[in-house]
Amino acid sequence: MKRTIMHIDMNAFFASVEQQINPALRGKPIAVIGSNERTVVTTASYEARAYGVKTGMTKYEAKRLCPHVILVAGDTSRYTHTCRCLVEIYRQYTPIVEVYSIDEAFLDITGSIPLFGNAEIIVKNIKRDIRQRLGRLTCSVGIAHNKLLAKLGSDMKKPDGLVIIRQEDVDTLLEHLPAKELCGIGSQLEKRLSAIGIRTCGELGRASIRLLRSQFGVIGERLKLMAQGRDDSLVIPLEQEPDAKSVGHSMTLDTDVSDPETLERHILHLSEMVGRRLRRGGYAGRTVTLTLRYPDFDTFTRRSSVGIHMNNSMDIYLVAKDILNTIRLQQPIRLVGVSISNLVRNFGQIPLFRSDRVKQAATRAMDEINDRYGDFCITWGTLIERYHHKGVISPSWRPDGVKCINPSIQKTKIQFMSLHQTELTHHHLPIPQDQIRPETMA
Repeated sequence: MKRTIMHIDMNAFFASVEQQINPALRGKPIAVIGSNERTVVTTASYEARAYGVKTGMTKYEAKRLCPHVILVAGDTSRYTHTCRCLVEIYRQYTPIVEVYSIDEAFLDITGSIPLFGNAEIIVKNIKRDIRQRLGRLTCSVGIAHNKLLAKLGSDMKKPDGLVIIRQEDVDTLLEHLPAKELCGIGSQLEKRLSAIGIRTCGELGRASIRLLRSQFGVIGERLKLMAQGRDDSLVIPLEQEPDAKSVGHSMTLDTDVSDPETLERHILHLSEMVGRRLRRGGYAGRTVTLTLRYPDFDTFTRRSSVGIHMNNSMDIYLVAKDILNTIRLQQPIRLVGVSISNLVRNFGQIPLFRSDRVKQAATRAMDEINDRYGDFCITWGTLIERYHHKGVISPSWRPDGVKCINPSIQKTKIQFMSLHQTELTHHHLPIPQDQIRPETMA
């Protein structure tokens, strides 16, 4: 059966949400940035884009291009809430919704078309529902018989566009289309293709499998299929997503840090964030990875595996701290990251010893309070003076499950409650020799 896939891409999402909430920003060039000094533009409004302001620029570069640009510190809680509202709208038209990122989603509407008439009617209804529920937010939509072409279509007409790519038009469309326009072909891959004389999808689609395999290995055949507009991947709803392979957090610091005590506090902060997500998702892991970055952007990782699976924040912290103690720092640290891998799911272990039962009960009580009033309402005493970092939303963020990162919102103003960090009894876990291996944070 021929599929009908829709890709929805919200236009200038973060900036549009800010303009919707604050009418004074509407029609003006704005750039959404992080809250710390070392920040970049995460999204620019179309008014700012007209001056050349782009995602990834520093705020100083944005100011040079557009001196009157309004810099707005992003509020992740607004964007995650809006994403959840959008998913609710999409699910009124099909249960098969894949959240691709916080502002993008794939919908398989094959079975919905007989109910609503045709794909254009579904798009019209979704745009209407977004307008009625969320105000001035707009989206660009691509419709095709597979995900690859649907995403290509949504990029072809912005903002507030609709592009339908019919199967009989694919060859003509792709013949002279630059290969870099396809999702999955980034700048480095584009350079490698250009080096062997391939610049368009037509040229890539006609290239020999032998050449592509020799240059790109196992992905060579996949590249050829992509250039021909072929893609058999399914739209995967949230509840069918594969289990996570790792869970991690990192933070770029306002100033470079060389003081071990300060670094340990940041590591404890990150370990608590990682542990919270593990426990919420029912995961536990064995391998802790510490990532550090120097001011010159030289980034390195160290990892250690322990003999048991764990999801307690303090256990994660102790392993990460021991890793830090093995490193002789050559420069101050710009970025710190903690992640855990070798995961198992549906982890449940009944503590044998009374001290472990007390620790588990205390952790459960902390989680319940923080779930109700906001992250870090109750926390370790060391973290009362923690760095209040507002992290960038990862592309892997999802509205539910272990990939859901809840912003730290306090529903009511309450006094921080502290637990003494250093005098709690914990068993140090055996740590084998560290291994050096880069790792992308989840």
